[in-house]
Amino acid sequence: MRLIANEFVHGNPKPQPRARSSSFMKGVYDPGTANGWKNSIKAVFMDRAGQAVEGPLRVETTFYFPRPKSHYGTGKNSAKLKPSAPVYHVITPDIDNLEKAAYDALSMKIGVGFWKDDSQIVEAQPAKRFACGGPIGMRILIYALGQEEGR
Repeated sequence: MRLIANEFVHGNPKPQPRARSSSFMKGVYDPGTANGWKNSIKAVFMDRAGQAVEGPLRVETTFYFPRPKSHYGTGKNSAKLKPSAPVYHVITPDIDNLEKAAYDALSMKIGVGFWKDDSQIVEAQPAKRFACGGPIGMRILIYALGQEEGR
């Protein structure tokens, strides 16, 4: 296993929206609500655009979200988390839709062309976290897998 990318994408992670159908538009369309987020991902990988790594990949993504104000106290305790504040980010967006937006932004067909297709991803380790004072965004680590890992 060889690390080929270790990047942080700043911004508020957005999920890939479900395709919608419309009689007005006569077909299926993508609402495009994740386009800004996908463009942020593309910008980080722009120096490697079109190089399309080949072969099996392992991708680790960690999405960092801001905590809602309701997780904090008030007044002099406004910087302190309430004891009732959840540890885990168990609210929307769904982790699989977050991954899909990131993977599409890196694919050859739709995105910047870091890899040919997200079907190359044979191992994935996604996570959602509260940023807890750190930056909002996504940490992505991409590993090229050799044939020995698949045996």
